[in-house]
Amino acid sequence: MKRVTGIGGIFIKARDPKALGEWYRQHLGIDVQDWGGTAFRWNEPEVQPEGLTVWSLFPESTTYFDPSRAPFMVNYRVENLSALLDTLRAEGCQADEKIEVSEFGRFGWVMDPEGNRIELWEPPPGRFPG
Repeated sequence: MKRVTGIGGIFIKARDPKALGEWYRQHLGIDVQDWGGTAFRWNEPEVQPEGLTVWSLFPESTTYFDPSRAPFMVNYRVENLSALLDTLRAEGCQADEKIEVSEFGRFGWVMDPEGNRIELWEPPPGRFPG
């Protein structure tokens, strides 16, 4: 019997849920609904044939989430990391200058207005469909 089959949701505490939802809508293009969230659909062959979501534990001592003080970080898949980071900076967002490149793709980071670090991931072409 399978017990866990994927990520059912990501939940973020917010001081001002409406304002933070608007920031995510404006700057990351997430369609935040009136109920305070959105649903990312995966099994749509014409849109995302093999999408995946990674779940991973980090040691408590990790500095990977810095400068965020939150005990979590959300990774969002993007199509053009460089263009998105440039746009976010132009919109006044606190986006890291560095981009990390590895066999898994390109990674960049931005902070939301409540101090949560967000990882943006551009997969390598053809490596992780979806």
